Amino acid sequence: MGRPGNFGACQPMRKPFVVILIAMFALGALGIADAKSSKPRFDKPEAVLKWINGYRETPEPERLPDAVHAMAELGLFRELEQAGVYVGFMAGALSAEPARAAELLARMFPLAPEHQVFLVRAIAYSDLPEWRDLLIAFAERMPARKVLIEHYLYGDGKTLFNLPLDESAFVLDAHWGYYFGSGSRKALARIVTALEWVEEKDDVERLTFGAMSKWTLASNATRDEVLKAALTDELETASDVSRRHLRDVIFAAETFETHKIRKAAITAIDELKAKGPAYKRDYAWWGQTGQTVLALGCVAAGAMGQFQLGIPCVIGGAVSTAALKYLAPE
Repeated sequence: MGRPGNFGACQPMRKPFVVILIAMFALGALGIADAKSSKPRFDKPEAVLKWINGYRETPEPERLPDAVHAMAELGLFRELEQAGVYVGFMAGALSAEPARAAELLARMFPLAPEHQVFLVRAIAYSDLPEWRDLLIAFAERMPARKVLIEHYLYGDGKTLFNLPLDESAFVLDAHWGYYFGSGSRKALARIVTALEWVEEKDDVERLTFGAMSKWTLASNATRDEVLKAALTDELETASDVSRRHLRDVIFAAETFETHKIRKAAITAIDELKAKGPAYKRDYAWWGQTGQTVLALGCVAAGAMGQFQLGIPCVIGGAVSTAALKYLAPE
């Protein structure tokens, strides 16, 4: 009788223990929730860009779908020409997570039909061995994008590394985005090849792309030791012309003198415009949504103190507008 009685006497002590245990689990859950909520919200374009810029150092693929939804809601997919960094980043981040690519893509839905254009391109640009299979798998969820999907699957739609670098500013931006999402040396090497055009004497747009490549390489390397080291490695395989300008890039990054590269770029562009045919001297053509307007936006952004997050080139219409005001004559 004593043992059952003693057991019964201990029974009330279980309740406080259970309560404490439950409280401990609850506090742990709250701690996890707090940790999740402490991550910066994608509530403005600058927050998205800052996250992209730090992604190589601290990859957070689980947040990629949320970031894509934020890009759509914040209007960052409004114009294709100005979305190269974002599309390239999506592609690069997917390429770095081949085992999770399908899962991450599934969580990006629902996505408005007009925004699915950017997702289709990101899948095609990812350079994943199974990118075609992924497009087919998600085609039913994007019926409005049937023509574009078939263009990549069965037509002549080019993937990122097959696009000519001088096709538009979008292409160079997309290579930078791909690098931010994956740290890809392949993307970086292609950007370096554009340095060939820094000494262009006949084509103002190619000269602009060369200048844009040189300036963005220097500006980003100023803030990124890993990138600077990678550029040093590129010296071994670069062409003679590219190597010469790559040395300038590395020196400017080491000394924080990127303003000299910007000044030289604008001077060279102005000189070629002055020597070129009339239609290339007429600043009215800058008003078109074209590659050189966006490319010059890259150069102007740094000069005006707007290049603060390490993100290159066009990150919004305001940068292009600033370029027109800054570079156009009085």
